[in-house]
Amino acid sequence: MTHLRSKRLLARALAAATALAAALGLGAQAPAGAAEPPRPPDTAAHASTPADRPHGFASLAGGTTGGAGGRVVTVRTQADLAKYAAADEPYIIRVATAIDVAPFGANIVVASDKTIVGVGTKGELVHGELHLNPGTRNVIIRNLTIRDSAVEGNWDCKDTDFDGIQLDTADHVWIDHNRFSNICDGQLDIRKDSDYITVSHNQFKNNNKTFGIGWTPNVQTKITIDHNWFGNTKQRNPSADNCAYAHLYNNYLSAQVDDGDPVWSYGNYARGRTKMVIENSYYDGVQHPYQADDTAELVQRGSVLKDTTGRHDTRGTAFDPHAFYPYRLDPAAAVPALVKKFSGPQRTLGTDTVLHVPADYPTVQAAVDAVPAGNDGAVTLALAPGTYREQVRVPATKPRITFLGTGEDRADTVIVYDTPNEYGGSSGSATVLLAANDTTARHLTFVNDFDEAAHDLNSEQALAMKTTGDRIVFEDTAFKGNQDTLMTDSPKLDTISRVYVRDSYVEGDVDFIYGRATTVIEDSVIKALSRGSDTNNGYLTAPSTWKGNPYGFLITGSRVISDAPAGTFHLGRPWHPGGEPDAIGQILIRDTELPAAIKSSPWTDMGGFSWRDARFSEYRNTGPGATVTADRPQMSDADAARHEVADYLRGTDGWAPYRR
Repeated sequence: MTHLRSKRLLARALAAATALAAALGLGAQAPAGAAEPPRPPDTAAHASTPADRPHGFASLAGGTTGGAGGRVVTVRTQADLAKYAAADEPYIIRVATAIDVAPFGANIVVASDKTIVGVGTKGELVHGELHLNPGTRNVIIRNLTIRDSAVEGNWDCKDTDFDGIQLDTADHVWIDHNRFSNICDGQLDIRKDSDYITVSHNQFKNNNKTFGIGWTPNVQTKITIDHNWFGNTKQRNPSADNCAYAHLYNNYLSAQVDDGDPVWSYGNYARGRTKMVIENSYYDGVQHPYQADDTAELVQRGSVLKDTTGRHDTRGTAFDPHAFYPYRLDPAAAVPALVKKFSGPQRTLGTDTVLHVPADYPTVQAAVDAVPAGNDGAVTLALAPGTYREQVRVPATKPRITFLGTGEDRADTVIVYDTPNEYGGSSGSATVLLAANDTTARHLTFVNDFDEAAHDLNSEQALAMKTTGDRIVFEDTAFKGNQDTLMTDSPKLDTISRVYVRDSYVEGDVDFIYGRATTVIEDSVIKALSRGSDTNNGYLTAPSTWKGNPYGFLITGSRVISDAPAGTFHLGRPWHPGGEPDAIGQILIRDTELPAAIKSSPWTDMGGFSWRDARFSEYRNTGPGATVTADRPQMSDADAARHEVADYLRGTDGWAPYRR
């Protein structure tokens, strides 16, 4: 079977930081030290486009995947957060509200293989600490606000250990897009040989001892610190003791606490035998912006120094970060604007959980199974290019799932199976069955490759896709089969479900677009396959619309193609499942190119029901198969104005997926 290749829906664009800086009115400022030579873009995420995988040191030595491969859960209580965070198995834990920890300053222990992510800007940990014990590995903590464990009147916090996040001998940890505020003791403490750490896009605010690394005589820790905002903090911004490699770039230090302390109010500090590289950061009004012990090495290049005083130490050659991983530097002058806008919790993070197939989940169904029943957040199944031979079932209890092929073409990612209706009817046959609302598929292909010629069965219909949910969207997808390729249905006759198909391809021969859902197919290609007949090669559609629903199928702005002989294909016939008299099919084919294969009398009867009793019409079609005859009802201009895409899909909730 052949099909037309797709066009990519979305063009990829990379915003230049220099353009952003210009748009925000940033003047050119002279950087301190030798500037890092420009390099081409690479795999590191830009500040304005958060990635779901870490960069820097956390990406090395096997990488950091957190709870990938585990179930997705949403928590709203301390008990649930503590239960899932400490579990032995992997979890992706969505924090959907502010969780007030009791007793004050208590630890939430985080075990290995966890992702903890705030949902939009709602996820908060108040009065508590996330604690990673020795041996913990592979943890991601993102998009949380961690606040208010400070003890009033105890600025120095020497008699408390209420950190925001504390790591003891942990490895492969990514701390990203969090906001720390008003913590006693450290906002982030990375201790005792913790290794392969990335700290990115966080806000550290209103604190004394902000961010410490060390508490060990060993020189082991490797850490990347980038695009963080330190504001109204005093010391440890960060302090890095005995780090094998500490790479700091594109950080913003501003509004340092002005307490008159000539020594312990400072910015970055390379202590012990640390090797530190600082690049393209921005220091505004900072005392001792960067300093180093005599035993440490510190290289600084490309940073902007505005109203800084005190120590500006550099010594030794440190190391070359590019020897370890790729990264892209933003211009130092753009850092304040970038970091103010894109650091800390983001409304778009945590709202869409991405599950990678097969990198983290071996099958598409395994990824679906990881989504919780009653899911209240969007989940994207990112399918790597390849062929997935399996049946996929999305139950009605799992809404808001998107299937996304990640190849260059929709043909690169294929879900295929070969079950006919003989075994379980349409629901048993379908390669993919979508029973949940608000499900989307983009940039992939669905196939049922059951071989009719090799079998002799009573029910040889074979569905590539069946939907029963509402608000289903297919964009840049292909559906391939023979009889009954694409079925868009609803849970029962008088329940209206809506499906929108755009920029897609559907092929088949008999009734290969059918069902009772309100379905719009727009800007798509439909291929009517020849069955080798000189008289009747099949039927494009078989609507079974409930009589109380004025909107069944709309095919608009599309093109029908065929390899069948001229005059051998029907546009459709009325399907009355089980002889149901109230299934009065409605279809309008408008503004669509029709091939010579279409019959001059293109509608026909089915199962004893006349097509003339159905609601079949055309409007402004073109091509050799669009000749108007007495057997081809044409919709009037006035009625056509009430049968646009919006009319079909609007429903009672104003659904408008075509505006995307």
